[in-house]
Amino acid sequence: MKQNRTMFITQAAFIAALYVVLTYLASIFGLASGVIQIRLSEMLCIMPVFTPAAIPGLFAGCLLSNILTGCCLIDVIFGSLATLIGAVLGYVLRNHKYLVPIPTILANAIIVPFVLIYGYGEVLPYFYLFGTVGAGEVISAGVMGIALMIALSRIPFFRDGMKGNAKTAGVA
Repeated sequence: MKQNRTMFITQAAFIAALYVVLTYLASIFGLASGVIQIRLSEMLCIMPVFTPAAIPGLFAGCLLSNILTGCCLIDVIFGSLATLIGAVLGYVLRNHKYLVPIPTILANAIIVPFVLIYGYGEVLPYFYLFGTVGAGEVISAGVMGIALMIALSRIPFFRDGMKGNAKTAGVA
C-alpha cells in the first residue's frame, strides 16, 4: 500500500516537473502565455489515460509554471483551475482515449480569455480570444497530445495502464 502511494506521488511529481520544463521551453519562444499560446506542456493533458496521478501532477505543474513565469494572480488561480478541470474530466473520459484532450481544450478556451481580459487588460473581444486560445489548445493538447498518447501506448508500461491494469501500470 505504501509503495503504491509512493508511486502515485512520484508519477504526479514527474508530470508536474515535465509540465514546468515544457512551459519554460514554450516561454522561450513566447508561446506560453498571451493571446496566441501554444503551451507544449498542454500535450501532457492526455496523461490521465495512463494514471490518475496526472490530475494533481498537471494541476501542480500548471500552478508552478504560472507562478514561475510571472503570471498575474488571476492567471495563477484560474489558469490552473482550467487545467485541473481538464485533467479531471480527461480522467473521466479515459476509456474514450481520443476524447481525453477535449475537456482541456474547452476549459482553457472558455476560461483563459476571461483571464486575458480581466487579468491582463486585453482589449480584444472574448470570442476572438476564445478562438486563438482554443486553436492553440487544439494544436498542443489535441494534435500533440494525441501523438504523445499514441507514442506512449507503444511502450508496455503505458500500454498496460491503458488497458486498465492498474497494478501493472504501478498506479493501484
